[in-house]
Amino acid sequence: MNASASALALLGGTPVIDAPLAPFRSIGEEEAQAAAQVVRGGVLSAYIGAAGEAFLGGPAVRAFEAKAAAYFGARHAIAVNSWTSGLIAAVAALGLEPGDEVITTPWTMAATATAILHNNAIPIFADIDPQTFNIDPAAVERLVTPRTRAILAADIFGLSADMRALRSIADCHGLKLLTDTAQSPGARYGSGFAGLFADIGGFSLNYHKHIHCGEGGILVTDDDRLAARLAMIRNHAEAVTTAQEASELAGMLGYNFRLGEIEAAIASVQLDRLEERVASRQRVAAQLNAGLAGLSGLRTPQVADGSTHVYYVYGMVLDTQQLGLSRERLLAALRAEGVPGLMNGYQNIHLLPLFRHKIAHGTTGFPWTASPRGDAITYAPGLCPVAEELHACSFLGLALCLCEYEPQDVDRVIEAFRKVWGQLDALRA
Repeated sequence: MNASASALALLGGTPVIDAPLAPFRSIGEEEAQAAAQVVRGGVLSAYIGAAGEAFLGGPAVRAFEAKAAAYFGARHAIAVNSWTSGLIAAVAALGLEPGDEVITTPWTMAATATAILHNNAIPIFADIDPQTFNIDPAAVERLVTPRTRAILAADIFGLSADMRALRSIADCHGLKLLTDTAQSPGARYGSGFAGLFADIGGFSLNYHKHIHCGEGGILVTDDDRLAARLAMIRNHAEAVTTAQEASELAGMLGYNFRLGEIEAAIASVQLDRLEERVASRQRVAAQLNAGLAGLSGLRTPQVADGSTHVYYVYGMVLDTQQLGLSRERLLAALRAEGVPGLMNGYQNIHLLPLFRHKIAHGTTGFPWTASPRGDAITYAPGLCPVAEELHACSFLGLALCLCEYEPQDVDRVIEAFRKVWGQLDALRA
């Protein structure tokens, strides 16, 4: 009896995948040797928070930055101790005024939006494209006001946002354009890499990303002035800023966002693996695309012409009306068959309590109170209907970052999907 004809595991049958898949593991002997070399050298961090050559960090940090800049084709790469730090620094480098507005996406990690709040500015959430799950340029255009200063896109799940459209909007209104490419290093957009078509972009080095050193981030920019500001913000900017102009001092409070030498050495080795890791994820996705083709009511990931996807998450959409089943029922059946890493929706940042109640700095509503239109800015349900419907009902993700996914593993995932889809009537009953 084949798997699709046997009883569903949810209904008492035997699961297709009866043992956990091997977890994704990307750290090996080369990384161990790189870390050991730093330890033996005795210098774990070489930053000095004062003017001079050491202000830019030690040899491992600077070598990693040079390597990353060359790899991605950026004029400047600035390493930081987390991508959250990178996002805060990127917004700070713009020198915003309290109450300024930055348009961003609700489908991202909370740090994308809270980086705006850290700089006393106000996040304005634009809805997402139902095909790519990235920020919708048409929604962005509708939200531009005289208070808008920047757009902060996120290249979600492994695919670049529509940067040409966003750049056109930014240039038309005199805005800065930032990208959060945490989940998409190595993805291509047109002639270059995702993350490089903004004034400031960058990547996460968190432990389950495509490249990682535990925690860390890389900021990339072709703008000399912004690069200098980012490097200052990373290392206690107020200690080295000699400018007298208000515009140059704005945002220069500075932090300790410095990446250590061990992490930089590990990240440098990891960067060498990015191309093969991207190819591996694309192989998995291609196998899934072929294996899931033809399943009714299931849409597999969409990739725009001129772009490539690196599949941090394999994002699908269910037509629950056509299927006659709720997502939760299908999800329960797939999980019972042993499919790992399934995601039922993706958190809508604009509906978190911090935004719903507009409580960030203190309890009186700052930075919204710094804007003459602060009272008019709300984060109620219905603000981003596409994102909210996908989260509530129809988005189904498969986190490819969690497991190794050898070809035989992918075959079993496909077998589990086909088994469930082959017995939809049993699930409806």
